[in-house]
This record gives sequence, C-alpha cells and structure tokens, in this order.
Amino acid sequence: MKKIEAIIRRTRFDDVREALFAADINWFSYSEVKAIGQDREERIYRGVMYSTDIISRIEIKIVCREQFVQPAIDAIMKSARTGEIGDGRIFVSPVDDTYSIRTGEHGDYVLADKK
Repeated sequence: MKKIEAIIRRTRFDDVREALFAADINWFSYSEVKAIGQDREERIYRGVMYSTDIISRIEIKIVCREQFVQPAIDAIMKSARTGEIGDGRIFVSPVDDTYSIRTGEHGDYVLADKK
C-alpha cells in the first residue's frame, strides 16, 4: 500500500477530482492548506499591501493498493498541470498497515470496495 499526497492549485481541484474518479480512485481526503511559495513580492491591492509568498492550495491524500498508485499519479499530473510555476507537488510514501475502526480488520483488504 502507498500513501499519495498531492498539493495542487485550488482552481484545478474539480479537474483533479474528476480525473481520480475516472482512474477508479473512489475515496480520498482533501483539505485547504497554506503554503510558502518562492515568489517574495509584495503587492498593493485597493490600497492594502499584501505578500504573495503565502499561497492557498488544496492537499489531497490517498491511500491505495499498489496497482492504483501509477494511475492516480498520472491522473493528478495530467489534470493539475498548467505549465506554470506553482502547479504543485506529489509525494508517495509506503503504508505499513491499515485498520478498519468499525470491524477491526487490517491489511489492504480494508481498502477493498465492500458494498
């Protein structure tokens, strides 16, 4: 099992979500996060000075079986890319085990779609 964490532009979230569904990634979590970018410029908007180094992004977290890792990465890469600086990052790390709180089961069996 692997954990995929992607930090993407907020404006690309709907496209990424649809691409993940199309890649059979039916469950993931996401949250709004703040990030520090490389741009260290101050701008004035309506008379108020603000810094452009703090940016709003969406962080997506997915835990999946090995066979879904590359399709998930490909879906995120294709749908989140604008070609501009700040498109985001994807991190992949191993997951040793997973548990179902309701049933007490563990292992990648917990990730199976049980309807």
